[in-house]
Amino acid sequence: MATIITVSNQKGGVGKTTTSAALATGISSSGMRVLCIDLDPQGNLGFCLGLESANGPTVLDALKGQMPIQQAISRTDYCDILPSDITLSSSGLEQVITEHREYILRDTIAPVMAEYDYVVIDTPPALNLLTVNAYAVSDFLIIPMASDILSLVGLSQLKDTIESVRSSLNPNLNVMGILLTRFNRRTLLSRDVLEMAEQLAKQINTVVFSTKIRSGVAIAEAPAHGESIFDYNPSSPAVKDYQEFIHEIAHIIHLEGVRENGQKDE
Repeated sequence: MATIITVSNQKGGVGKTTTSAALATGISSSGMRVLCIDLDPQGNLGFCLGLESANGPTVLDALKGQMPIQQAISRTDYCDILPSDITLSSSGLEQVITEHREYILRDTIAPVMAEYDYVVIDTPPALNLLTVNAYAVSDFLIIPMASDILSLVGLSQLKDTIESVRSSLNPNLNVMGILLTRFNRRTLLSRDVLEMAEQLAKQINTVVFSTKIRSGVAIAEAPAHGESIFDYNPSSPAVKDYQEFIHEIAHIIHLEGVRENGQKDE
């Protein structure tokens, strides 16, 4: 069964979609089967993955039951994706008449879960029904956060949402950590943000990842060339940071699996 990782932050401009694309392409490069799910109505994840057609089926078609999920999935050079566009919104999802709206995504992707090793979900910059659906189905949550003071605002609300989902929808949701982006350890601001992020991480029982993502033009340029950041400029410091980040989370997931297996053996 696939391991599901959601990348989420209610604030925009923190590197959420870039991180989702980096996870998908980095994991798939090791031979793993990856499905990306774009729940952000901006639809940028498909662009970052080099999806050629913007007029095909979207994740909303599958969520509404208008077509089988297998037909809604698009293929890219890197992985499979359920793309989105502006028609996807909280109101669009709420038009689906069902008793358990928080589990629409879980029920929709269930038929293909055995076909993938990992599912990476990119969420909208909001705490709405789309985000809750992602949390309800996920094993791990990654919170990217830009290295500025404004990015710290709102994490307390995110904490409340996580706790609510754990108590009522998904007790197994594991907040893997906070990922600092646009980080410059030479500046006082980045060091101050790191210190405050570590304090916030303790409040939601998680950590700040050891890897920090530096700024780099290659991150912004790669989608325009239809390439992953790792193919476009692997020597970029920011790209190297993302590669190290993927190694870090692979280690965490491995340790979590060992821990769970140990508990089962007991």
